[in-house]
Amino acid sequence: MKIAVLFGGLSTERAVSISGGKAIIEALREKGHEVRGIDPIYGSDLEKGELQLEDPSVAPDNNSLVQIPERRYIECLSTDYFKEIDVCFIILHGYLGEDGKVQAILELNNIPYTGSDSLACAMTMDKALSKQIMSANNILVPEGLVLTPQHAEDHDLLKQIRNHFGKKLVIKPNDQGSTIGITFIQDGNIEDISNGIKAAAKYSNIIIIEKFVEGRELTVSIVGNQVLPVIEIIPNEGYYDYEHKYTKGKSNYVCPAEIPEDIAEFTQNMAEAAYSSLKCSGFGRVDFRLNEEGQPIALEVNTIPGFTSTSLVPMAAKALGVEFAELCEQICILGINKWKK
Repeated sequence: MKIAVLFGGLSTERAVSISGGKAIIEALREKGHEVRGIDPIYGSDLEKGELQLEDPSVAPDNNSLVQIPERRYIECLSTDYFKEIDVCFIILHGYLGEDGKVQAILELNNIPYTGSDSLACAMTMDKALSKQIMSANNILVPEGLVLTPQHAEDHDLLKQIRNHFGKKLVIKPNDQGSTIGITFIQDGNIEDISNGIKAAAKYSNIIIIEKFVEGRELTVSIVGNQVLPVIEIIPNEGYYDYEHKYTKGKSNYVCPAEIPEDIAEFTQNMAEAAYSSLKCSGFGRVDFRLNEEGQPIALEVNTIPGFTSTSLVPMAAKALGVEFAELCEQICILGINKWKK
């Protein structure tokens, strides 16, 4: 197959995307495919993506990134190269990657790609909307409210929220991944809640505040029509935040999770229901908290989860005997077959 791997991009999860892109490129080349790594921030200059993988010093710094126009994505995806490929493997996270915009451009250009379509990605990236859809499909989600940045100064409202949901809260931007912009509140301190809203507001004009769900951290991956084994995530301390996700040794993983068989099966069923309710396809991951009553509470659905050889989707696939390179190849084939339909 002739495959373009889209990685990097302009989102706050750029570094995670680059790591995944490098791993996928190497794996697909190992399987004998013709693969090209492309970072859309360089527009029609398709060579620079590969160059930064070889020499990271050629990549722009954060100050330069904010100056890069979004139209470069259109310039990139409109080059003649994309007319020649069999499939585009998208490993762009967050903004302009996981929000459906890149998928929409590829759809308009009649280019096959991996993962969910533009509508599913847009719905899933919007955490408030996806929670409503999951709840309407009888999937348990955390209790919460949607706020705006202005609510950070409304201390009377914040006291009402604390009285209703309890002192332990989670505050997050509506459309970020990798726990970026998230704040965990331990004791209901109003100033801390206000600062948490302000922190989330740096990334989104819509903020979600939720009751913290006590329990165990679980995740379920789906590839094609197959629901993979449940994984339990155990941070060494505190919460499973950005540091614990991406710092080696900060978290432990148990796959399959050591939970009763009926709870594991029910969690897998809920993952499949959540994934289907948001019209997802190709591959993805559904994150849960298993509460003290043994009920899985769906936190979010990820349409483009982290994807290095040690990430959670490949870990679950490996438990079934599927190695990383084979998994990458399977996802490409799924993308091609979906396009044929």
